[in-house]
Amino acid sequence: MLTNPSQIIQRNDSLIADQRVLLLNHEADHLGRELSAATHVTALALDFNHHLQLQPFANDKLTLHFSHQLPTQTKFDTVVIYFPKAKPLAEYLFSLAAQYLDVGGQVLIVGENKGGIKSFSKQFPKYFSTPVKIDNARHCLLFASELIAPAPKFDLNDWVTTYSLPTPQGEINICNCVGVFSQKQLDAGTKLLLENLAEFSGRVLDFGCGAGVISAALLKVQPELEIDCVDINAMALASCELTLQANNLQAKVYASDGYAQIQGEFNGVISNPPFHDGLAATTDIAQQFVKESAHSLFKHGVFQIVANRHLPYADDIDQHFGTVNVVAENNKYKVYQNRVK
Repeated sequence: MLTNPSQIIQRNDSLIADQRVLLLNHEADHLGRELSAATHVTALALDFNHHLQLQPFANDKLTLHFSHQLPTQTKFDTVVIYFPKAKPLAEYLFSLAAQYLDVGGQVLIVGENKGGIKSFSKQFPKYFSTPVKIDNARHCLLFASELIAPAPKFDLNDWVTTYSLPTPQGEINICNCVGVFSQKQLDAGTKLLLENLAEFSGRVLDFGCGAGVISAALLKVQPELEIDCVDINAMALASCELTLQANNLQAKVYASDGYAQIQGEFNGVISNPPFHDGLAATTDIAQQFVKESAHSLFKHGVFQIVANRHLPYADDIDQHFGTVNVVAENNKYKVYQNRVK
């Protein structure tokens, strides 16, 4: 089943007939394999789960990448941009798309009406022509434009906000790529977690690492730790790598869809879990996270997370760890800390 934005692209596939096409920031469906009108499709996913959806169908006409940019400076006839949910990321995608087009190359921008695409032209760079609305269907809009002038050279560092962050473990330099949630202060949940940080040993998993704040804080006080930093978002992983470099720290940074790509066992798991309020799947995701964390820990391994106090973690922690230990809480968050028996 194609998402609504993908369906509107599919029904306008005459725009990409006999062309080399790049799908940029594509969604969790199989559009890449169904664009038979194109001579070749390259799909660049910023979400690892979306990449995995297409992975079984890679062939000589469909090339797949998961990253914040392509590994080579390839040129395409058309770049299709899925308008992002995080509006600040839109300008990044426009700039990135321009790197993969020659002057005269086509860009298509598609997105849901409720996602902010109606006002995207305010962010659209001048090296593209004025966008023209091509289609309006399935609560989505499709626009077309072309590159009319060479774009400025792309440099990831131009899209990174760098700032110093005081933590209970000391000052940390944070590098935050556009589109990754961050504040120029320690968010309240992470602050409570770091104020009550357990002592870890050996191999530690930072699940949903984001910009790497927790890992950097841990390594400040325990540089001997072997930390795996995992996230599903390419921009978050790039941020985490830059943060570690900025603080002269080392950890293993890689993508994982839940625990699927995580191997081996750990002495500790730490997280400000990336599960948000308002999502129907929040409870199921949280349950799976607690269960898989317990299974991934050595005996006496430490599980420490901070979560909104109303999210239903306690029952699952009790089920898989045999007890519920809240080491700190306030009117919004709880810090859970348990050991595998």
